[in-house]
Amino acid sequence: MSSAVTPIVELYRYILQPIAPFTWFGLPITTLDVAAATRLCVALRQIRDKLRIDHELARAKSGQAAIVEERSFVRDISATLLVVYGGEAVTCPLLGIPPSFMISGVFPALYTGIQAIVDKLPSVPTPSLTYELPLAFMDSLSRAYLLCNLIPPVILNHSSEIVSTSPWTLLLTSLLTANTGFFFVGLFSFLQPHSLSVRTPTEFLPYGWTTTDLWCAPLITGLFALLTHAQPFWADAHYVVSGWLQGTPADKVAPVDPEIARAVCAALLAVMFSTRATKNFGGNIAVEEEKTKAKAQ
Repeated sequence: MSSAVTPIVELYRYILQPIAPFTWFGLPITTLDVAAATRLCVALRQIRDKLRIDHELARAKSGQAAIVEERSFVRDISATLLVVYGGEAVTCPLLGIPPSFMISGVFPALYTGIQAIVDKLPSVPTPSLTYELPLAFMDSLSRAYLLCNLIPPVILNHSSEIVSTSPWTLLLTSLLTANTGFFFVGLFSFLQPHSLSVRTPTEFLPYGWTTTDLWCAPLITGLFALLTHAQPFWADAHYVVSGWLQGTPADKVAPVDPEIARAVCAALLAVMFSTRATKNFGGNIAVEEEKTKAKAQ
């Protein structure tokens, strides 16, 4: 298994190195940080642009004037920071620890700067399979880092032994931290073209629970904990799973190196996100081909 994911391990080692010009000021910002922040800011703008177009078309079909509120940078950056830190704002007080944005302003400033640049762009590419499929791998790297390296230590290093050894607390924290931000953005219509209002978030709509981002968080964190024996429960579970796979009681199972476990999680996420991109945007290619054929005729 280790040899199969070695390229991902080495890629992580490269993109997790602090880069210039941030290192000139002693800031530990890496290539992965910049790429993940840029990806999020562009994706949120793509969603905002699509929602505005859909709103204008719907109003035009009904013979009504579009009700579009003038966008403000404060609203847009608030939505971005809510996505990034909304989960922490909920889980950290419950765990009795300060959220990261209360300790350092480095990464909130990074997201603010990148959001300002993205907002100034004349346009951004429309989401399609051509763009989303290659980006699925980058998304898997950033999401695996969040679910394997950023969230678990909050629980595993907790001062309370009851918390630090609880697998339920680990999975619930992963679920809430990774998804609460998007939940609140949808709940309060931050990305809609009209004024803020309370609406049903996507997660509460029919089959909203099937959203990949929602259930992959506890799944990947649980897999990482299982492979690395992050808590006593996961060490026992690894022993049981190994016995099932072998068909006989397994010998004592050694934990997997954390870097290899993270790479396995990233590879699994890459498959999941690629499948999602193909499902969501695969039909667009057929539509474009039909349009091209029609023009040629």
